[in-house]
Amino acid sequence: MTLFFYVIIGIITFVAFLHAWAKKEYNLSRTVVINRPKAEVYAFIRQLKKQPLWMPWYLNDPKVVIKFKGEDGKVGATSYWKGKNNIEGIQKIVKVKEGKVLETQLLFIKPYKSLSLNYMAVKELEPERTKMVWGVKGVHKFPASVVMLFYGMERALGDDFERGLYNLKNHLEKK
Repeated sequence: MTLFFYVIIGIITFVAFLHAWAKKEYNLSRTVVINRPKAEVYAFIRQLKKQPLWMPWYLNDPKVVIKFKGEDGKVGATSYWKGKNNIEGIQKIVKVKEGKVLETQLLFIKPYKSLSLNYMAVKELEPERTKMVWGVKGVHKFPASVVMLFYGMERALGDDFERGLYNLKNHLEKK
C-alpha cells in the first residue's frame, strides 16, 4: 500500500511539474496573399455566415448545425455550432477595425471548455493584392497545458489554417 501511495504522489508531482514548466500562452498564425482588393477581402472575412464557405472545420462536417444571432459583421454578432465528434462552441465578434482587423472570441463548450481570441487582419500590397493574416491566441489551462507539451498548437491547428487560407484564396479569386 505504501509503494502505491508513493507512485501516485510521484505521478501527481510529475504532472504538476509539467504544468508549471509548460508554456501556457499560445499564438498561432498563417498568412496568405489574395489577388483581390483589400475592401473585398475584408468585407468577406468579417461575415460569420461566410465562414462555412472556407473554414475547413465546416467543410469537413456537412451535418454541422450552425445558428447565427445579431447583425453579421458587427460587434456582438455570434455564431453557434455543433458538429461531429460532439464538438460545440460559440464565436462572437468582439472587435472590428473597419477595413483592417476583425477579432472574435471563440468559446469551445465541448469536448472541453476553452476560450481563445481569433484574429484576421488585411493589408493592401497593391490595388488588387491583399495580404491576410489569420491567427488564434490564448492560454492553455490544465490539463491542456500538459497535453500541448507533447502535441502542440502547430500540430493541432497549423494544417487547418493552411487549408482554410487556401480555400479562402481560391474562393475569392474565382469571383
